[in-house]
Amino acid sequence: MTGIPRRSEMIEIRFHGRGGQGAVVASRIIAEAAFREGKDVQAFPYFGVERRGAPVTAFTKIDDRHIRNKSMIYEPDHVIVLEASLIQAVDVTQGLKKDGMVLVNTESDPDEIRRQLDFDNVAVVNATKIALDNQLGSKVQPIVNTGITGAFARASGLISIESVEAAIMNIVPRYPEKNAKAARDAYEAVMLPGGG
Repeated sequence: MTGIPRRSEMIEIRFHGRGGQGAVVASRIIAEAAFREGKDVQAFPYFGVERRGAPVTAFTKIDDRHIRNKSMIYEPDHVIVLEASLIQAVDVTQGLKKDGMVLVNTESDPDEIRRQLDFDNVAVVNATKIALDNQLGSKVQPIVNTGITGAFARASGLISIESVEAAIMNIVPRYPEKNAKAARDAYEAVMLPGGG
């Protein structure tokens, strides 16, 4: 099969959050960051019960070629969980590829999350603390979405933190500088699979 370029695999990312946490915006930030790096992208939400605090799912697709498939994501390469309590409420690893990764916003030890999920490839970051340190949202409702995108950039290696910061500056209407700093802080703080 020489002479035929190998088709790259599409990367599919599923986000789990609660209404008001910004899962949909996070999916858009990662999509725009990948677009800035020459990829074709899609980002879209799935809403069940549309109310603040209800579970929300969003999706991002990234590919080197034009994405024609407009369907939801059933077998993601990566899962991003914006609030650890969702692990008890939703099967966040449903359909996740065996070589995939889960990134969780939590203050818990990574080993504890690995046991809860029964999945080894887990990265964690305390995006809640980072949001509060950067005065994003309130103590009751910290805005963790921009921090989680920075952590994802490092944990996945798919996009650069610089592209994430540029996407945040373009997409986030309030406090874009603070949000970009939260992304950078989470990039530095994320605990990677294997203790990296």
